[in-house]
Amino acid sequence: MLRELSIRNFAIIEHLEVTFDGGLTVLTGETGAGKSIIIDAVQLLAGGRGSSEFIRHGAPKAELEGLFVLDDPNHPVFYKLQEAGIESDEGMIILRRDLNANGKSTCRVNGKLVTIGILREIGAQLIDIHGQHDNQELMMEKRHIYLLDHFAGDALKRAHVNYLELYSAYMKLKKKLEAATENEQQVAQRIDLYSFQLKEIDSAGLVIGEEEELEAEQNKLQHFHRLFERLNTAYESISGDMHALDWVGSAMSDLEDAASVDTSLAAHAESVATSFYTLQDTAHDLKNLIDQMEFDPGRLDFVESRLAQLLTLKRKYGSTVEDILLYREKIADELDQLINRDERLEKGKEKLEQLVQDLEVEAMELSLIRKDAAKQLETAILQQLKELHMEKATFDVRVTQQPGVFDMNGFDDVAFFISTNVGEPMKPLVKVASGGELSRIMLALKTIFSKHQGITSIIFDEVDTGVSGRVAQAIAEKIAMIATHSQVLCISHLPQVAAMADHHYLIKKEVKDDRTTTAISEITGMDRTKELSRMLSGAEITELTLQHADELLSLADNRKKAFRP
Repeated sequence: MLRELSIRNFAIIEHLEVTFDGGLTVLTGETGAGKSIIIDAVQLLAGGRGSSEFIRHGAPKAELEGLFVLDDPNHPVFYKLQEAGIESDEGMIILRRDLNANGKSTCRVNGKLVTIGILREIGAQLIDIHGQHDNQELMMEKRHIYLLDHFAGDALKRAHVNYLELYSAYMKLKKKLEAATENEQQVAQRIDLYSFQLKEIDSAGLVIGEEEELEAEQNKLQHFHRLFERLNTAYESISGDMHALDWVGSAMSDLEDAASVDTSLAAHAESVATSFYTLQDTAHDLKNLIDQMEFDPGRLDFVESRLAQLLTLKRKYGSTVEDILLYREKIADELDQLINRDERLEKGKEKLEQLVQDLEVEAMELSLIRKDAAKQLETAILQQLKELHMEKATFDVRVTQQPGVFDMNGFDDVAFFISTNVGEPMKPLVKVASGGELSRIMLALKTIFSKHQGITSIIFDEVDTGVSGRVAQAIAEKIAMIATHSQVLCISHLPQVAAMADHHYLIKKEVKDDRTTTAISEITGMDRTKELSRMLSGAEITELTLQHADELLSLADNRKKAFRP
């Protein structure tokens, strides 16, 4: 449940901190006091859409923070936290969101920075905010299937997982086959293109490493005369007229003779001897190399032509020879598929037909579960509507099948039908229900779902607007009943609802330092009686309205004892 809420610089709220308990908490106050602003803050804290317009005038940012305490260690929200790498301590979860003047938000969960998406996923597990506009979910027929599936529970979830696995494979193969059945002209053009490219690449006879060898050979051929001249000069310096090798040989003989007298010169003698024999071998190799050298202009033309061919292929098919060969394998495979496409298409169609048969089985399983759940939901809603003084209403959850037409939910269409008056035919809910009826139907659904929904805090924002008398009392009792399974926070103008509260908070506007701000305080005893009296009379508080308020509180206590053992 939402244990603590802190709001700072949000709309007309400068700073507000409030501690909530379990059960039913009702927030009341004059119109415009800021009741819905508090709900807006909670909604943003749970990942709702925010903007800089929420920031209090003159403040740099708005700060929202909420502490949630969960007793169930297996609550689904803890798995969400684990997926996001967020630690939780003793069942406590702290959500924080700062709205900055630039319109951006900073979100944290238990101190860790998270995206608005993660905050929204975690918030959805903790808070369910229901206002008058949420009745529109009932007015969208395509949403009815989700309401039914939610009621059906784990049995449908397990069947849905199996169905989605098949549906994913079905859609993937279906799209692949649709892409493969493109027009014949495009297929023929692609076959011609790939055939030409394969021929061009294969005729080049590409060899990995060839380009590097050719570039090295090109370099030598382009500088043949310079290379020949330098080798000749080097040879002449060692063994030619300059007699370098003879001088080194003479030095070697002298040092060897000297070393026979002074052994410390042996190392020097050995070093010169090694140099002599190395120079002698080098001179021999240079001589052979020079004798073999012969400039071949035809070879240079071939090398440059081959390198130009490789450059052309690289411009077309890849930056390296390796890339070209990889591209060649890719188009060869695609060409094979195009040439043999009829055979592949036939196999694909056979597989798709098998998937359709399997989908029919899984979709039928979903449909059977939904039809069974529909009967249970009809019974449950009729009972709730009876308690909400719609005892003459009849309600029907219709599940119709569209075999062969699959979507994420199978092949079912779900629609709620209702007749609110005796003798009137059943008609789609989206066409006949009034605003007050929608509120009671949605409240009936909330009552049913709250028993196994797992949401820790349910917030009702003026869902009782436009009702009075015994209907108002029935709605009050229904909201209090929901509070036996979840913490409920409710903004209300109805004294019947306020009287059913376990905790009653009064919200009012105050002016401090020429600025309007919102304040909140829990009221008990005579203060609470006076607030109920104000809600009853709408104007002056009298002894009679105070007496009526006391009677209303006494009646509420007795009614709560009836369904809270």
